Amino acid sequence: MDNIAGSKSSLNWVVQISVVLLVALWLFPTVGLLVSSFRTTDQISGSGWWQAMFTQERNDTLRAADPDDEGVQQLIDGQYVISGNLFEDDAKAKISVWGTSSRAIDVYSPGEIAELKDGETITVSANGDYTQTSPVEMTGRGQRVFVTATSPPEFTFDNYKTVLTGGYSDGGMTKAFFNTLTVTIPATIIPIVIAAFAAYALAWMEFPGRALLIAVIVGLLVVPLQLALIPLLRLHLGIGIGKGYLGVWLAHTGFGLPLAIYLLRNYMVGLPRDIIENAKVDGATDFQIFTKIILPLSFPALASFAIFQFLWTWNDLLVAKVFLIDASGQTTVMTNQIVELLGTRGGNWEILSTAAFVSIAVPLLVFFMMQKYLVRGLLAGSVK
Repeated sequence: MDNIAGSKSSLNWVVQISVVLLVALWLFPTVGLLVSSFRTTDQISGSGWWQAMFTQERNDTLRAADPDDEGVQQLIDGQYVISGNLFEDDAKAKISVWGTSSRAIDVYSPGEIAELKDGETITVSANGDYTQTSPVEMTGRGQRVFVTATSPPEFTFDNYKTVLTGGYSDGGMTKAFFNTLTVTIPATIIPIVIAAFAAYALAWMEFPGRALLIAVIVGLLVVPLQLALIPLLRLHLGIGIGKGYLGVWLAHTGFGLPLAIYLLRNYMVGLPRDIIENAKVDGATDFQIFTKIILPLSFPALASFAIFQFLWTWNDLLVAKVFLIDASGQTTVMTNQIVELLGTRGGNWEILSTAAFVSIAVPLLVFFMMQKYLVRGLLAGSVK
C-alpha cells in the first residue's frame, strides 16, 4: 500500500529532516557571523555569538599608568598619587573582585585598599577607577591589576567603520568593493556571451569535428586551475595585458568557459527540435533562432551558470593575486583587502567577522534572487 499513487513515501520525513538540517548547518554560521560583526573585541574573546544577549563574566589582566610617563604622578599632601581608569574601551564593565597577584586574583572587593611594596597602596573601584599612592616618587612600569569583571551586552558599528574606511588610505574596503564589482561583472558576462554562442553551435549546427570539440571541453573541466596560472600569466605579460583588469577578465573567462559551454550545451540540446525546425522553414537564420528563440528559452541555464561564475569570481583570491597585483591598492579586491586588514597576526576577530559578512552580502543577494533558476539549469538534459 505504500507505493500506491498519491501516497507519500516512508522516506518523505527523512528527506524533509535532512533538508532542514542542511539549511540549519548553512544558516547558523551566517547568523553567527552577522552577530559577531556588531560585537566588540572583548565580547568576542569572552563568549560565543550565541551568548551575545547575556551578561558575561571575564578575567582580565590590566595595568595602571606608567609612573615614568610625563604628568602621570601628582604630589598631593606629601604623597605621590597616580589615578585613572583601568578600562580604556569598556566603560560599562563592572569589577566584582580584584587582586594584585596572579596567584590571588580575587582577594579584594571594589573599594578596598591593597598594600604594595615600600608603603605603596592601590585601590580599585567597581567602574575601574583606581588610585595608587606612595610616600616616594614611583618608577618603572605601571602596577598590574587582575580583575574579574562583568559586562552587559554591547553592540557597535565601529567594526563596520573600520572595515569600510580602514586599510588603504584611498578608501579601504569601500574601494575594494567597487574594484571587486569591476572584476566580477565583466568576468561573469564575457564567458556567458561566448559560451552561449559556442553551446548553440555544438548543440544544433552540423560541422566536422563537433564531437571532438565536445570531448575536449569535457576534458578541460578536470584541468587544475593552479596548473595553468603561470603559463597564462607569462602569456599575458608577453602580449602586454598582465597585471590589470583585462588580464584578470580573460583569466576568469578562460577558466569558466568549459563549465559554461558544457552546461548550456546540455540545456540547449534538450529544447524541442520542432521549434527550431519550424523557424528554419519560415526562413529564420541561425542568428535569429539563437537570439529570439534559444536565448529566451535558455534563461534558467544562463542564470544557473551566472550564479556559479559570480560567486567564484567574487570570492576569488588566487587569480586576483596572480593577475591583479597592485602595491598601491588601486585595484585590490575585497578578498585581498580582508587579508590586509587582518595584518600579519590575524587576531582581529571582530574585523574578520565584519569584513567577511560585508564580502558575502552581495553573493547572498544574487543567490536568493536567482535561486529558482539554479536547479532548473543544473538538471538540464538529465530528463527527456
